[in-house]
Amino acid sequence: MTAESTQAVPSAPDASTEATSSVTLTDIASGKVKALLEAEGRDDLALRIAVQPGGCSGLRYQLFFDDRSLDGDQVIDFSGVNVVVDRMSVPYLGGATIDFVDTIEKQGFTIDNPNATGSCACGDSFH
Repeated sequence: MTAESTQAVPSAPDASTEATSSVTLTDIASGKVKALLEAEGRDDLALRIAVQPGGCSGLRYQLFFDDRSLDGDQVIDFSGVNVVVDRMSVPYLGGATIDFVDTIEKQGFTIDNPNATGSCACGDSFH
């Protein structure tokens, strides 16, 4: 599973960012997550989105299935699909939308983040 960012995120969000709206999973993305979990025969996993060091801009998104529950996690239910964001990533992802694109040119999850200040050519890092 790959995640592709459509925008970049500031590297030092202020505390007020955390209070803004949380991550959104579109109906299309939710359906794809359900299909992937059914194919794996797993109903105990959540879709975790995180911000990690790395990428050409210093930070990158990570999107993966996880069965862990970490202290401070934000869990949001989208029609039976749980999306989990760790407490360190929440300020970077407030208002972000996770979608799934399936076209001739590309297929995969995308992240549209309104906090973005720029983008990176590799498609999955930000600053």
